[in-house]
Amino acid sequence: MNDESTQRYQTRMQKKKAVVDARIAQANESRGVLILLKGAGKGKSSSAFGTLARTLGHGYQAAVVQFIKGRRETGEYLFFRDHPALEWHIMGHGFTWETQDQAQDKAAAEAAWAVTERLLQDERYRLLILDEMSYMLKYGHLSVERVVQALQQRPKTQNVMITGRTMAQPLQAIADTISDVGDERHAFRGGVKAQAGIEY
Repeated sequence: MNDESTQRYQTRMQKKKAVVDARIAQANESRGVLILLKGAGKGKSSSAFGTLARTLGHGYQAAVVQFIKGRRETGEYLFFRDHPALEWHIMGHGFTWETQDQAQDKAAAEAAWAVTERLLQDERYRLLILDEMSYMLKYGHLSVERVVQALQQRPKTQNVMITGRTMAQPLQAIADTISDVGDERHAFRGGVKAQAGIEY
């Protein structure tokens, strides 16, 4: 690079740094956040479990409640299950199109929510992951008003991540961060089998 190019780059980065520094200075509130991971694309739960690793890495306590998945051989469960600062609840019986039992699915959702309500009142937990909970609202298994109220009354320092393709509007209204994971292509639609370490 010549001197002129180097100078232009430095000037551009200095301007960028000033913008970033100003945003950092404005962010002076310290509290837990509600994060929604939605959309048709792959990777919502995986993103949440990456955040789980980050939380545990800093020495905080965390908990996971899985509202649909009913298997204990998923890679994330096998990896995290023995961590002393983690509470993990697999509450579902599988996907609704597999169970085909509305009463059982509703009972499972209510049982999972009872566990969740307890966790939402416990300030020891820095992060709660409510995996695929959004479907419980979509199918009418849980009251969205009740869920919103519990989320709003949780301890100030508690972070919550909720995953699922669709999110009820009242949840989105109170969320701090919403990420929409898009779906441009998926190997399964191309005839590739789900595999351990990628899909589960």
